[in-house]
Amino acid sequence: MKYVVLVGDGMADETIQELGGKTPLETAHTPNIDIIASSGAVGEVKTVPDGFSPGSDVANLTLMGYDPKKYYTGRAPLEAASMGIHLNDDDVAYRCNLVTLEVLGLAIYMRDFTAGHISSEDARVLIEGLNPHFPHEGITFYPGVSYRHLMVWKSGSADVTLTPPHDIIGQSIENYLPSGPASQKIIQWTTTAQIYLKSHPLNQERMTRGENPANSIWLWGQGKKPAIPTFRELYNLSGGVISAVDLVKGIGLLSGLEAPDVPGATGYLDTNYAGKVSSALKILKTKDFVFIHIEAPDEAGHSGILKDKIQAIEDFDKHVVGPMFEALQDMRPFSLLILPDHPTPLSIRTHTSNPVPFLAYDSEGNFKEQAGHSQPFTEAGASASPLKIYQGHLLVKSWLQGNLELGAIQ
Repeated sequence: MKYVVLVGDGMADETIQELGGKTPLETAHTPNIDIIASSGAVGEVKTVPDGFSPGSDVANLTLMGYDPKKYYTGRAPLEAASMGIHLNDDDVAYRCNLVTLEVLGLAIYMRDFTAGHISSEDARVLIEGLNPHFPHEGITFYPGVSYRHLMVWKSGSADVTLTPPHDIIGQSIENYLPSGPASQKIIQWTTTAQIYLKSHPLNQERMTRGENPANSIWLWGQGKKPAIPTFRELYNLSGGVISAVDLVKGIGLLSGLEAPDVPGATGYLDTNYAGKVSSALKILKTKDFVFIHIEAPDEAGHSGILKDKIQAIEDFDKHVVGPMFEALQDMRPFSLLILPDHPTPLSIRTHTSNPVPFLAYDSEGNFKEQAGHSQPFTEAGASASPLKIYQGHLLVKSWLQGNLELGAIQ
């Protein structure tokens, strides 16, 4: 049996008046998903446990079958694993965004948490250029993809409250500055970085071209390295993770799965969908499991642009779901799971912890029998379904066992 998980990050949303009271998922043209849903089972799963912030780190750990209550230590150490950064037991990794801050009146606002979706090439110049400015602080900056980078603090502290920058788009940062015992260090380092970035010739060039300058870093998602069992230890399966996002690749690597780099994978609307599908199929030639993560719907949700979110969902259906479903016909028997990790409503431009729809299908028709009748793969369809999985990390186990009802545990 081949097992495939297809994740459209942040696809779930809320009803929108402009769409006649429908959600983007209900509005988008998704013929491939519709066909699969007619012969599969749609249900609802809670991917973010109570008490946790609805981040992609927590939600994707859940989707990989790991209970965040046991294994979550922070977002940044997961990304460090993907980037090949070794963490000692007392090191603390911090996610480091390149962002655009804007002064309006007497306040400073979070204008853009992606610095205009800065290219990885431009970002590398800026991030690597930071390191000489902190010679005795025990910190090192590591370049990642686009605006997503890391800072590692040797023998450092994680005792600070930090806010993800995508949670405060368009807001004054005054009420979201670091707080807690380690906050003064974080503020000091951020100020030093701002002085460097503001005067950097590359940022001057970006503004000349009409692009947002990367005029600040924003630190968040801190934590120490986690210890999690491998996917083989949990489920006796080998396989891989396909993603443009270091966070998801890091979860895969820590769980003993392959996480190949896909040329042209950007995590946005221009990502290399065909390359992701090709990499997944290559893994399935010799292994049994693959987890494909598509970031574009989430990025569109954060942008607040309705047409981009609908396009991202339609691209997911056309360029990922369709080709994978067609290719799997020659790999029977197979089982398929399609879902978002969390909602990213356009109205608030950040994540929520609301349950999300899932679609389970297998080539033998087992899930269709369990569902009893078909529901559309939408938020409303999932809400109306009798299949409810309240402990989200049990979904993968139940799906792999071919019995979703095992996951319906309060």
